[in-house]
Amino acid sequence: MQPDPTFLWLLPERAVDDFATALGGTRLLTETERAALGRRLTEGARRRYLGARLLCRYALSARTGRPVDRWRFRLGEHGRPEAEPDPQGVRFNLSHTEGLIACVVTQGRGCGVDVGPTPSPAELVTQLGRRLAPAERAALAASPPGVRGALAGELWVLKEAYLKALGTGLSRSLGGFSFGPRADGRIAVHDPQQPAGTDSRWWFDLLYPGPGHVVAVATEDGHPGALRRTDLSDLSLSDISCV
Repeated sequence: MQPDPTFLWLLPERAVDDFATALGGTRLLTETERAALGRRLTEGARRRYLGARLLCRYALSARTGRPVDRWRFRLGEHGRPEAEPDPQGVRFNLSHTEGLIACVVTQGRGCGVDVGPTPSPAELVTQLGRRLAPAERAALAASPPGVRGALAGELWVLKEAYLKALGTGLSRSLGGFSFGPRADGRIAVHDPQQPAGTDSRWWFDLLYPGPGHVVAVATEDGHPGALRRTDLSDLSLSDISCV
């Protein structure tokens, strides 16, 4: 039997204000979250933080039916937020960059999501090139200049999504595991720090939701066609407020 689908919600930053109004705004946040919101130094950073904290509540409620004002969270060993209490075994992960916020939800399986700009800026390509596994560095260096920025963006979001799914985040080196050549449409990871035979349990989806962003989703025990994507810019305010 194939596992439950992997659910992905995408929220454009331009839609955050309307989304927040429809959902209830900062009243849904905990005191800790309100304090974290206040520490953001720019309007954009505050908008993205608020959008992410509301989006995860919306996505979790859409998956479970629990009211959006009933969600509370704890931090895992490496700072990853987890729903608490969680009788239904749901897992989620968030990512945001300028212009886009993403949330992935699974049930009982590890998941991670990362969103970044594409093509990657030249300084990120240079920085990432020093941190990749040897084969990845060689592939990046050998790629044509017009392709290199896009390849760097894909590698960056794939690596972050995988580490977030594992729960370690960037406490691990990006060069300690690698993504190999893609065969039959599958993106394969090789991670010598994980038990033998577990690499094949991971499924990766790579999406381009718009001309300026790339999104990677890592799912434990995933399979082709399991991703269910919702673009919240396509929903009306009445749809959002009814969750």
